[in-house]
Amino acid sequence: MPRVPLTVDAIVSTAAALADEVGVSAVTLSAVARSLGVQTPSLYGHVADLAALRDGMTIRALAELSDSAGEAIAGRSGRDALRALCDAHRDYARAHPGGWESLQRRAGEAAVRSAPAARSGQVMAAVLRGYGVPEADRVHATRLVAAFLNGFIHLEHVGGFSYSAPASTASWSILIDRVDGILRDWGRAAASTGRDHT
Repeated sequence: MPRVPLTVDAIVSTAAALADEVGVSAVTLSAVARSLGVQTPSLYGHVADLAALRDGMTIRALAELSDSAGEAIAGRSGRDALRALCDAHRDYARAHPGGWESLQRRAGEAAVRSAPAARSGQVMAAVLRGYGVPEADRVHATRLVAAFLNGFIHLEHVGGFSYSAPASTASWSILIDRVDGILRDWGRAAASTGRDHT
């Protein structure tokens, strides 16, 4: 079988696949090089170091997740959009555990300022606009939704909900309803005080 040409995309794709199999912490430059059938120094012409590789993995995960979440919320608003957004995150975490894990790290500047990161923010903003959450409050509302998603998905992934009934899926739906209620109240409060919704 011919060797895959060594490019940044090939290196990051290989690293992402490894992360899904063995976790982000086990992804090293030498492990990626072995998977590609090259020597580790060959990677340095394409990625500066391990931090740059992990930023590349984060950017890739952001792109995949923002695309799927954007498609999921298209044509939806309110609770339907929130549920679609949440389900897209949970589905991604299940299908790509390494990709999800790469989103839980402190990202470098390249990842934070990447186009996929901006797209991810736009998807969240679209959901929040449907609730009338004022622009000045969106960072807070984003943190609320992110805290719910990251906390729930992490605990579910590590088996934190495995020893009590009902199943975590029942809690998932109920908690989305509660977040929906908070966001609705937020929008109503803003409307009653005439705060900017744009």
